Amino acid sequence: MGWFIDFLTSSIGKKLVMSLTGLFLISFLAIHLLGNIQLLFNDGGESFNVYAHFMTSNPLIKFVSIGLYAGILLHAIQGIFIAIQNKKAKGRKYEVSTLKNGNWASKNMALLGILIFAFLCIHMGDFWWKMKFTDSVEMITYDGYDYAVKDLYSKVYYSFSQMWIVIVYLIGLLALAMHLYHGFQSAFTTLGLVHKKYTPIIKAMGIAYSILIPIGFAIIPLYVVVKNLSNY
Repeated sequence: MGWFIDFLTSSIGKKLVMSLTGLFLISFLAIHLLGNIQLLFNDGGESFNVYAHFMTSNPLIKFVSIGLYAGILLHAIQGIFIAIQNKKAKGRKYEVSTLKNGNWASKNMALLGILIFAFLCIHMGDFWWKMKFTDSVEMITYDGYDYAVKDLYSKVYYSFSQMWIVIVYLIGLLALAMHLYHGFQSAFTTLGLVHKKYTPIIKAMGIAYSILIPIGFAIIPLYVVVKNLSNY
């Protein structure tokens, strides 16, 4: 067992953990976006609230969510360790004024990761924590269902009616886009999935993913802002 721990704490092991947890979190983003798109449905929030109830009450989803939280923390911790290790190896901070050895995102993955983690803390504190551990989210019952669900839909719309939350959300998504831009391809490279034929495809997929996923999430608060403005 000692050799396994030594491997995970080695430079290669840390990068491997970063790659695997990164790909896991990348997959989660697409699933999370598909669920959140229901906020745009014109049904008074029924689809989204029923979906949110399922995601927070299904035993299997609860079990997977534990892995998700662990993946986020492990990815963040390993990222910090790698950043410190790289800084010590170079003897100085990355020079952000030059792109000779990579783009800005690749040189500032730790900074982007910190911004994303801070955004996640705000995001989960405003939605997940209040839904799970407070009584601030009202219960509502829909026709055809024999149980009440929390009206997270109204909570989301209320939050996105506050411009400072929208701005923080968009800044977080911008950091996410840049983090994904480098991280997507980097994860495959670390796993040794490098080939002159397939690497350009992976790179193109990474670019598309780093653009489309953040835009998909950004559409939701912007839609709420436009909707609120149209009601004035």
